[in-house]
Amino acid sequence: MPTECRAECFDFGIVEGRPVEAAFDAGLVTSDAGALLLGATDRAIGMMDRFAACFRDERRADLIEHEVVTLVGQRVFAIALGYEDLNDHDELRHDPLMAVLAGKLAARRADCAPVAGKSTLNRLELSRLESTRYHKISHNPVAIRKLFVDLFLEAHERPPRQIILDLDATDDPLHGEQEGRFFHGYYDCYCYLPLYVFCGRHLLLAKLRRSDLDAAAGAVEEVARVVARIRARWPRTRILLRADSGFARDDLMAWCEANGVDFLFGLQQNVRLVAEIKDELAQAEAKSRRTGKPARYFKEFRWTTRNSWSCKRRVVAKAEFTGGEANPRFVVTSLKRAECRPKYLYEKVYCARGDMENRIKECQLDLYADRTSAATMRANQLRLWFYSMGYVLLCALRRIGLHDTQFAQATCGTIRLKLLKIGALVRISVRRIKIAMASACPVAQDWGRAAIRLALAALARASPA
Repeated sequence: MPTECRAECFDFGIVEGRPVEAAFDAGLVTSDAGALLLGATDRAIGMMDRFAACFRDERRADLIEHEVVTLVGQRVFAIALGYEDLNDHDELRHDPLMAVLAGKLAARRADCAPVAGKSTLNRLELSRLESTRYHKISHNPVAIRKLFVDLFLEAHERPPRQIILDLDATDDPLHGEQEGRFFHGYYDCYCYLPLYVFCGRHLLLAKLRRSDLDAAAGAVEEVARVVARIRARWPRTRILLRADSGFARDDLMAWCEANGVDFLFGLQQNVRLVAEIKDELAQAEAKSRRTGKPARYFKEFRWTTRNSWSCKRRVVAKAEFTGGEANPRFVVTSLKRAECRPKYLYEKVYCARGDMENRIKECQLDLYADRTSAATMRANQLRLWFYSMGYVLLCALRRIGLHDTQFAQATCGTIRLKLLKIGALVRISVRRIKIAMASACPVAQDWGRAAIRLALAALARASPA
């Protein structure tokens, strides 16, 4: 085993006659040198300044050390780097890379660090909708929700002909006595039930909700808000809503029909639906037993519920026999047969919805969006927005800087591990700040390519044509 040979120096044996020693004495060294790409990404999309503008600071300017834009940026950058807890910031506040990202190498007061510690950031996360005597920083939820959609719109050079908005709800397990805590029978735990809206990899909505609600609760209002903001910028873009059977509710489908928005939702099977495809299921069973392989047929028909739907709608059914049993599936849609035939509609359009679940996994597993341990739903919603902004930042890095590299389809966790967690020696002199990374870094070429592209994007943003 390694033995301590003297104070703060560790012995690791001998290699070719030379002792191997290790010590924490290199001076200013960071393990997050790749975070420079995060700062470059922020300059390319202008996110932090606008996110900070969603907060109102009523502190006395002559008494504060850390401005809101510094606090907001520090929190989002740290999440992107893998530091999910506020406790981490008592060490990060002394990290030279965090100081560089904040644009502030030294504190104005002797008892402060260049960036904030956990207590200051905790007060930011506990900010209210209106400032109080003890909470001088407040936030504007309406402005934050708008910012997500604006960042999505700005990510496109020109309006697309059609976009698909994916809706989904997921569980956010709770392990305390948080406000709005309820037991959910399907997930078999106490949890929140956040609502997400994605368009491809772009995150447009992350709304925290109690779990004693229907999966589609509040979806009409949120979809109406998102669609209105998109259409204000892209009036001719066709919009398709896509979701599982939890969103096949009459109020949402009726809103889509009244506002020229297409929809494609899963439909929970029942005996009446299964009876509609009994012949197709019999054919699929006969073929499967004859060939020994799964078999499927498709059928479409007009259908309505007995009470809950206001009109008949197009339903597409998959009559499948696999694994020795029937596996019927149904979807309901506003798309016409002439533009989308049953097989293509189900297999190519609807089944692609599953990729959204990978995006939610990125948010929760890579960006810690399920760390909602504050006492109030208001604070937990703000936390969810911070985590979501970390996701948006990493997606922008991937889209702008890595689009034709080996990381073009990488997850946020992989980008962090390969491109951000890079050790480097930091040298600060009167003339410059030098971040010296390892010459043998295996991703140096892709890292450098991303840095150049992000710099050009920031330049283009600063001086638009």
